[in-house]
Amino acid sequence: MKKKKVTYFDYNLLVVLIFMVCFGLVLLYSASAYEAQVDWEGDSMHFFKRQALISAGSFFLMYWITKIDYHWYAKFAEKFYWVSIAVMALVLTPLGVEVNGAKRWLPLVGSLTFQPSEIAKIAVILFIPLVICRLGKDAPKPAGMIRIFGWGLAVAGAVFFFTDNLSTAIIVAGITFILFFVVHPKTKGFVIFGSLSAVAAGVAVIVMSRMIDTSGNFRIRRILVWLHPESNAADGGYQVMQGLYAIGSGGFFGKGLGNSTQKLGVIPEIQNDMILSVICEELGVFGAIVILILFGILIYRLMFIARNAPDLYGSLIATGIMAHIALQVILNIAVVTNLIPTTGVTLPFISYGGTSVVFLMAEMGIALGISKKIRISDD
Repeated sequence: MKKKKVTYFDYNLLVVLIFMVCFGLVLLYSASAYEAQVDWEGDSMHFFKRQALISAGSFFLMYWITKIDYHWYAKFAEKFYWVSIAVMALVLTPLGVEVNGAKRWLPLVGSLTFQPSEIAKIAVILFIPLVICRLGKDAPKPAGMIRIFGWGLAVAGAVFFFTDNLSTAIIVAGITFILFFVVHPKTKGFVIFGSLSAVAAGVAVIVMSRMIDTSGNFRIRRILVWLHPESNAADGGYQVMQGLYAIGSGGFFGKGLGNSTQKLGVIPEIQNDMILSVICEELGVFGAIVILILFGILIYRLMFIARNAPDLYGSLIATGIMAHIALQVILNIAVVTNLIPTTGVTLPFISYGGTSVVFLMAEMGIALGISKKIRISDD
C-alpha cells in the first residue's frame, strides 16, 4: 500500500512558545512592579501592560509569517541585508535616540523606539544560508569560507560601528560561525580555532587585569569590574554583586513569587538584562532549571525542524534561529552569574523589550512556516 504524505506543523514548538511567553509575563510583572510604581506615577503594571500588548500583537505577526513560503525570503534576503545596514546607519544621524548613555535606538510612534540591530540578526539568518546554498560544494573551501564570513562579519561590524552594540555584534558573528560549522564536513579546524581563541581571551584578560584604566574606555572598565566587582562597585560592580546576592539568597526553591527584596530599587533596570537574578531569588535554582528546560525544549524543536526541513535553505534558516536563541540565552546567563563581563543581552521572551519580542516572534513564525513544509509518512 502506498504511503500518503501529510503536512506537518510543529504544535510542540507553538505550545512551549505560548507557555514561555505567558510565564515570562508573570515573571516580568513580579520583577518590575515596584520600579514601575515608583517611576510611572503609581502604575505598577506599566512594563507588564506594554509587554503584554506587544506580545499579543507579535502572536498575530507570527501567525501571518507562518503562512509565507520561506523560499520567498530568498528573493529579498540580500536586499534585506543591505536595508538592515542602512537602517542601523540612521542611528548616527539626528534620528538616533540615546537611552541610558547609549545611542542605539530609532523612534517609532510617540515614546516608542526600536533597536535596528535586531534587524541585523534576521538579515543574517536569512541571507547567510542563501550565500551557502549558492556556493554549494564550494562553501567549506577557503574561498567559500572567506565569502561566508565576509558577509557575516561585515554586518557584525556594522552593528558594532553604527550602534556600538558589542553583544549583538558577537551574536551576529556567532550565528555566522555556527552556520558555517554546520555545513563544514570537518571539525578539527574548529577545535583548533576555539582553543586558540580561548588562549587569546585568557591572555587578554590577564593583561586587562593588570591595567589601570586611565583612558576612560568603558569596555576596559567592564572587564575590571568583572574581575574585581567588590573593588569597582562605583563603576558597575554594584549591580553585579547585588545580582549574585539575589541568586544566592534564593536557595533551591526561592523565597516565593513576588517576595524578592533585591528588586525593590536595589538592582536598577531589573526588568531588563538582570531579570534572571530576581527569578532565582523568588523561585530559586528550581525556577532557573524550569526556565532552562523550557529553552532546551524550544531549541530541540528548532533542531528538529532544521533536521527535517525539505531543503538546505530551510534547514539553515532554522539552524540560524536556533543559534540565535541559544547564544542569547547563554550570554545572558553568563552575564548574570558574572562568568563574563556585563553586556546588554536580554533573556529571550522574558526580559522587558518590545523590539526583542517582535523580532523573536517573527523568527518563530519563520521556523513554524518551515515546519509546515515538512512531509511525513501517514501509515
